Amino acid sequence: MFKKVLIANRGEIAIRVMRACRELNVKTVAVYSEVDKNALFAKYADEAYPIGPAPASQSYLNMDAILDVAHKTSAEGIHPGYGFLSENAEFSERCEKEGIKFIGPSGKNIESVGSKIAAKKTMAAAGIPIIPGSENGISDLEEAKDIALNIGYPVIVKASSGGGGIGMKVVRKEEDLIPSIESAQRVAKSSFRDSTVFIEKYLEEPRHIEFQILADSYGNIIHVGDRECSIQRRHQKLIEESPSPIMTPKLRKKMGDDAVKAAAAIKYTNAGTIEFLYSKGNYYFLEMNTRLQVEHPITEVVTGVDLAKEQLRIAAGEKLSYTQKDIRQNGWAIECRLNAEDPLNNFTPSPGKLRRYRSSGGPGVRVDSGVHTGFTITPYYDSLISKLTVWGRDRNEAIDRMKRALYEYIIVGVTTNISFHKAVMNNEYFRRGELTTHFIDDHNIIAEVEKVIESEKEKGATLASALGVEDKKVAAITAAVGAYIRAGEGK
Repeated sequence: MFKKVLIANRGEIAIRVMRACRELNVKTVAVYSEVDKNALFAKYADEAYPIGPAPASQSYLNMDAILDVAHKTSAEGIHPGYGFLSENAEFSERCEKEGIKFIGPSGKNIESVGSKIAAKKTMAAAGIPIIPGSENGISDLEEAKDIALNIGYPVIVKASSGGGGIGMKVVRKEEDLIPSIESAQRVAKSSFRDSTVFIEKYLEEPRHIEFQILADSYGNIIHVGDRECSIQRRHQKLIEESPSPIMTPKLRKKMGDDAVKAAAAIKYTNAGTIEFLYSKGNYYFLEMNTRLQVEHPITEVVTGVDLAKEQLRIAAGEKLSYTQKDIRQNGWAIECRLNAEDPLNNFTPSPGKLRRYRSSGGPGVRVDSGVHTGFTITPYYDSLISKLTVWGRDRNEAIDRMKRALYEYIIVGVTTNISFHKAVMNNEYFRRGELTTHFIDDHNIIAEVEKVIESEKEKGATLASALGVEDKKVAAITAAVGAYIRAGEGK
């Protein structure tokens, strides 16, 4: 095992990896930008060093600065967390050349699935179901018309590089195809320095289902169960659960076997995720993420597998601690990503200082966070405040527990999406597990968010009047907690 590891990330994921290191008696090194000097993750580490100004391009994406700190501190490995340099093939290769272990896949692994077009070809050759579409990038617009007509409208135009839904264009009629391709190419060029786009059949009412993968350097590969990640805004996940409500033992085995087969096709090593789209009884390979996922806590909660520790063990040259037969999904877990953003304003980020912060607790509740009262959510990075994860014996108990945990959570100083999560947990379609990636629009969840906010304002105004409290926002949140507990709304 390593003696010292540098974590090339920030916030809750940096703390998550440091906790795993501490349990394995591995010393940790944090790197931080100017605005993160006093952040919790920088204080939690055994050592911490500045690497540049606030913009990520000058700090958390600064390979030279990070590697300099690694050499200076004699760190034997670098864990990239997620985001930033976690799926950067060049950084993985540079670590290897400089004698530092990249705690993740090889640069070759990352490159092999970095292009969605190349990844689809690899998976098709391995016998994994793929969505019908163009085999290569679009270079001839007339040919693109023929491809779209052949697979049938609606179709979707996607950027071959990158992710997060950037550059995606849904096309429902022929006259919109060429403008959509040209627009997607411009966005892809600007965002990823690669204008390559391709066409796929657009799946109606799709569900986003993924399988966690672990693979060691001895050829052992397992999946660690399934996750449903269908509730998204702008193709970015907000709520995840494990297992998926539609999963059966037969379907899990089939999809899990294909996930393992997909990882084997590129001789993958370390933790990764195979993502599928499921529609009308069929599933198709979507992409592979070559890193630890944001939503990994729900897998850990239902299986008992510490994914961060397994990453460290694999990178240190050890064999997997588990076989496929060891993996059992026990109960149900749900994760809500609590962000500083305004759901009533298209989820626009809401940076600012946290005047008050109190997280939830109690049975079956896990909070992954890197903030505290007085901490400032800056506009430089993702707006994630924390990941709230709950476990229940079954899905209904998990939902009720999440509702209770959400009503206990207090964040004052920035607008958050807690009201959105409350609205979803109260939604009858969510309760029945009737999910798609269009869930928010299909069920007009934003209107339900408005009702949640208005209800809490009324409770807060009443309490503020009775108590003579001037800070109406604090009173509103306090009232919501009290009313929830008294009325038993979570039952």
